[in-house]
Amino acid sequence: MLDHKLLEAEGILVLTPQAPLTSDDFQGIAAEVDPYIESKGNLQGILIEAESFPGWHDFGSFVSHVQFVRNHHRHVKKIAAVSDSEFLTIAPKIASHFVQAEVRHFAFGDREAAMTWLKE
Repeated sequence: MLDHKLLEAEGILVLTPQAPLTSDDFQGIAAEVDPYIESKGNLQGILIEAESFPGWHDFGSFVSHVQFVRNHHRHVKKIAAVSDSEFLTIAPKIASHFVQAEVRHFAFGDREAAMTWLKE
């Protein structure tokens, strides 16, 4: 389960994984984000906040995640991963090779610093 909230005024999507990610999670996010991108052009940023990364429900969920990234990465300026999870600590380094957005890691608890960076 992936909780999400679009802060429309700031153009920031906040993602908070609560349980293994599913294909439905990415469909729900796309249903909310796609109209925003269509009307505004881009998201200023995405904030991923998770003390630990719960992984994916199954391989189909992983594929849905990859497809979501492929379809949306050109419309996101920055991505902030706020986590102490080993996976989310190294994920920005890996992701920077596949997405156009600037990606940065912040320690869990540094949400405010991450939001400030996303708004810059």
